[in-house]
Amino acid sequence: MNIELLNVRIFIHKNEVISDAIGNRKNAWKDYYTCYATVSAESTDAGLVVDDSKIDFTIRYCKKAAALTSTGYRVQFGSELYDILAVDHMNFKRKCIKLSCQKVRR
Repeated sequence: MNIELLNVRIFIHKNEVISDAIGNRKNAWKDYYTCYATVSAESTDAGLVVDDSKIDFTIRYCKKAAALTSTGYRVQFGSELYDILAVDHMNFKRKCIKLSCQKVRR
């Protein structure tokens, strides 16, 4: 893995259940992990009005990154939010992890 290609900072958020002062529970996104990543984007602008951009982030392997799943986490890149579609452990060599993401529709 070429370290100098890890040139953008991303933030990974975890979905957690929190409770307020009177015991009501709701889902909230909490900061989980921040790291540098390599970005590779796909362009799918075939006359679409809705921006469903797909993007791949490659990050270095660590214990926190190894715990990522596609259902409980999301990625913030700049001011945009991305849902994780798939987590690829790159042949389980414990060197890097590839996150395939899609822009969140708001």
